[in-house]
Amino acid sequence: MMGGRVLSSSAGRFLGALGARCWAGRAERPCLTSWAVYSDSQLIWTLQSKSWVFDECGTMWFKSYRKTFASLNRIKSYRQPWTRPYSTSQTTVDSNEVKTFLAMAHKWWDEEGVYAPLHSMNDLRVPFIRDNLLKTVANHHPGKPLFGMKILDVGCGGGLLTEPLGRLGASVFGIDPVDENIKTAQHHKTFDPVLDKRIEYRVCSLEEIVEDTEETFDAVIASEVVEHVADLETFIQYCCQVLKPSGSLFITTINKTQLSYALGIVFAERIMGIIPKGTHTWEKFVSPEKLESILESNGLSVQTVTGMLYNPFSGYWHWSENTSLNYAAHAVKSMVPGHSGPTEIVFKGEKEEPQAEASTIPGMHEELKK
Repeated sequence: MMGGRVLSSSAGRFLGALGARCWAGRAERPCLTSWAVYSDSQLIWTLQSKSWVFDECGTMWFKSYRKTFASLNRIKSYRQPWTRPYSTSQTTVDSNEVKTFLAMAHKWWDEEGVYAPLHSMNDLRVPFIRDNLLKTVANHHPGKPLFGMKILDVGCGGGLLTEPLGRLGASVFGIDPVDENIKTAQHHKTFDPVLDKRIEYRVCSLEEIVEDTEETFDAVIASEVVEHVADLETFIQYCCQVLKPSGSLFITTINKTQLSYALGIVFAERIMGIIPKGTHTWEKFVSPEKLESILESNGLSVQTVTGMLYNPFSGYWHWSENTSLNYAAHAVKSMVPGHSGPTEIVFKGEKEEPQAEASTIPGMHEELKK
């Protein structure tokens, strides 16, 4: 990452020392790209920085063979302004993850295939979501306990969790950046006319709809998703933004521990082949403590964190007090006094307002009704 022009021996030593320092610190921070031109009486620096911010003091010391140079204001002058919160210019989609799931898009509804653990996980996560949402309502319809609730299923894949929530009466909006996933989900819901009315799908990322759906949803679900996003903190910000005050965020994910690496990646992917190799990246796993910190910094109060264990031989999940592998979290958005009314997504069936017209999904603005 270092480039330089022809230098005297003194300047050559200088650049060599600076290059070594860059490589040594590569794991901690990105390096600075620099060019130097040396003359007998003057060393002129031209510094080009990237969009990140340098060290805490904003100061970097450079040493040559004979002289010590301090550079403070020059580095600061290249500093880019901070990105404002909730900027939709930040993407949460990892293109490598998109390629991974695109290759498996046709396998979502194979209950004996690579997504078998997710089919089985519904035995835990559906009641977990249902029971926690029912705590927020005084009365509910016996056959459709989630009737009247609007739920956003982020990273819905082929609709494995979207459909059972629709059967519980909720109006569910499923989004996924992989086009083939949404095609699979769209096709599968047509087998049940009831679901066809309660579920809407769209190929998009969360940031693409965050402005149009601010404070729209009673619940947002990110199940087995946060370990695949490009920027976890930005992702949580967007989830919070589309939630109504007192709305619920449900997350299931994998803890970042040595055990999760040994079992989740080495055993499950490389030895047993329960899931395809490369599905997970251990560096993206997140501990419950870090996740709770991010949630609370965005105005979400964590209600529950509980462990989940999967038995690969029986194919079943069960709850556990141990969160060292998989875990589920439920958080609630704090009330905001004087917040504006939410934008309403209109679904094709079972509307709270009988006069509302059915929606198609050509674009978000056609789906939204003030």
